[in-house]
Amino acid sequence: MSSHGRTLVDYESDALLRSAVERQFVIIGEARSQLSRTDAELAGRVPELGEIIGFRNILVHGYAIVDDEQVWHTIDDLAALRAALRGLVDD
Repeated sequence: MSSHGRTLVDYESDALLRSAVERQFVIIGEARSQLSRTDAELAGRVPELGEIIGFRNILVHGYAIVDDEQVWHTIDDLAALRAALRGLVDD
């Protein structure tokens, strides 16, 4: 599977790429967490909110158990999340 011209093998062998991808997921998870505190009604409309925050917590606090393959494949879920969030903005 490839994302932006990169593969899982690239991800696993490039510490800088892993750090960048994980950092972006942490930012996404933190944004969802903040949304839960500031607008619970809107946060409730975000698909898989709990999973997003939980994934962020694993990346931040459970780095010893981070599964590179799971992180890499989660990138595929971003398109659906982006579409769902655009739908909320357009409402």
